[in-house]
Amino acid sequence: MGHSVEVTKDWNGIDQVVLRNARGASAQVSLHGAQVTSWRSNQGEELLFTSSKAIFKPPKEVRGGISICFPQFGNCGSPEQHGLARNKIWTIDKSPPPFGSDDSYGKSVIDLLLVPSEEDKKYWLHSFEFRLRVSLATNGNLTMTSRIRNVNGKPFSFSFAYHTYFSVSDISEVRIEGLETLDYLDSLCQKERFTEQGDAVTFESEVDRVYLSSPNIIAVLDHGRKRTFVMRKEGLPDVVVWNPWEKKSKSMMNFGVEEYKQMLCVDGAAIEKPITLKAGEQWTGQLEFSVVPSSFCSEHLDPRWRPFE
Repeated sequence: MGHSVEVTKDWNGIDQVVLRNARGASAQVSLHGAQVTSWRSNQGEELLFTSSKAIFKPPKEVRGGISICFPQFGNCGSPEQHGLARNKIWTIDKSPPPFGSDDSYGKSVIDLLLVPSEEDKKYWLHSFEFRLRVSLATNGNLTMTSRIRNVNGKPFSFSFAYHTYFSVSDISEVRIEGLETLDYLDSLCQKERFTEQGDAVTFESEVDRVYLSSPNIIAVLDHGRKRTFVMRKEGLPDVVVWNPWEKKSKSMMNFGVEEYKQMLCVDGAAIEKPITLKAGEQWTGQLEFSVVPSSFCSEHLDPRWRPFE
């Protein structure tokens, strides 16, 4: 078995793409919202959280996995919470433009495309092409690269996030390294600005924050499972950290009351300073996820790492 890309149907008859590598890792991407609904390690272990109460019925996005928030994060008074991209059916991009030097070598890759319909333009006036590449490497790493191009005359601005639900042993056993000393906007305090005081971010109550101007590498350490998620990012200055805790969980329809213990959202994002594209301009935002044994810590991370070299 080598690398493979297979298109199948999900329970709603919507196409989904299954990427596999030669060592047993896999990733599943639904064309509904271009949402990654599963990512399994080379050992076959599921790394993403999906709620047991998730609604698997369009137009609702599934609670879990990795979903794409575009052209806004949050609702900002608009009818579509977190934007239109995650509620649309994407198409497989049969002839994507080249993605750098040889980005697909030794990987299973799928390219997806979203262009707005006339109906979408009632909600958001702008013409864009959103190309998403999802790739799974031999080492099991999952990479998501978004390219958004302005194809009409007027400039437009947007915010963006890869809304990522990691599966964790127990939220009390988890810490995030790489956000210490940063300023954050606290959504539980009217987006007031604070500075992170801890030497790592740990969890004992509800958290809903946007950390600003963060480093390109963030580590999520799960002591219970003795594993660390490493997120490497480019074009995404902010990091959203979210756990609803018990009280909020009870108010969420598609989420189990105790499930907050098994999940943590850590999103690569561009929120504080929206991205503005003039006619013909393109923005690229990339995240690479890897999972390593927990002896690893952020001092070993190479600050010079650049994904596009």
